[in-house]
Amino acid sequence: MIPPKFDYHAPGTVDEAIGLLQKNAGDAKVLAGGQSLLPLMKLRLAEPKMLIDISRIAKLSYIQEDPELLRVGAATKINDLNDSQVIRSRYPMLADAGAHIADPLVRNMGTVGGNVCHGDPGNDLPACMLAIGARYVVRGPKGDRTIAAKEFYRDTFVTALDPAEILTEVQIPKAQNGDGGAYMKMERKVGDFAIAAVAVHLRLDSKGTVTSAGIALTNVGPTVLMAGKAASSLVGHKPTDADFLAAGKLAAEAAQPASDMRGPAEFKKGIVQTLTRRALHLAWGRAGGKS
Repeated sequence: MIPPKFDYHAPGTVDEAIGLLQKNAGDAKVLAGGQSLLPLMKLRLAEPKMLIDISRIAKLSYIQEDPELLRVGAATKINDLNDSQVIRSRYPMLADAGAHIADPLVRNMGTVGGNVCHGDPGNDLPACMLAIGARYVVRGPKGDRTIAAKEFYRDTFVTALDPAEILTEVQIPKAQNGDGGAYMKMERKVGDFAIAAVAVHLRLDSKGTVTSAGIALTNVGPTVLMAGKAASSLVGHKPTDADFLAAGKLAAEAAQPASDMRGPAEFKKGIVQTLTRRALHLAWGRAGGKS
């Protein structure tokens, strides 16, 4: 299908883009990679009168690790994330997720910012951001503000972004010794949205005790979900497979899936339980844990 007519602007700065959003309140949408927005427009599920293309703002594309944070610019391409040695070696959960987003064409165009701020419960990176404790920097007419990823997602396609705000940066706590993460996804075919997926992040002390944990779930609710009880059950322990199995059951209880063409709700809960257990084992090993 062909999308409806729209005006197109490619501002040179974030502030210029924000000005356009203000001037065209309610009628404009931000375009980064377009891999989520354009299909909606072709289906006439979104009909903005103006597209504001931020993909040419060079200052929004970067991957930088400083003494406290990993900083990822909102316009960074998914494949730039996948190609980063820093990501692959120190933040493997993000590499796991990035490698399973759609197909190479989408990953070449799609952006980190677009994936995390679209509000689709089926997108892969939001669960990673919740599990790892990320924060989003957004800029609007009143300047910058920071929103914790766990507070960002309100409902399906509904986020904490104000209409004239733009996501500019994703901030992730810098990886430390004893950190390990994993993202596991079950899909009907390569490139599909997940039937269900699980993101796990663990931090271990020198004795192998879990000092912090994050578990988040993809596509089993109206938005990305935290499995708080499952994560908390691991903290303070040097976990065994029985602990991981118990955490998987708690994660399944946190899931809120609906029955649809991808399978019945109970089937999806079973997938969450199994994927959580497997992802915990992988994250545990990456963090340096030993049986």
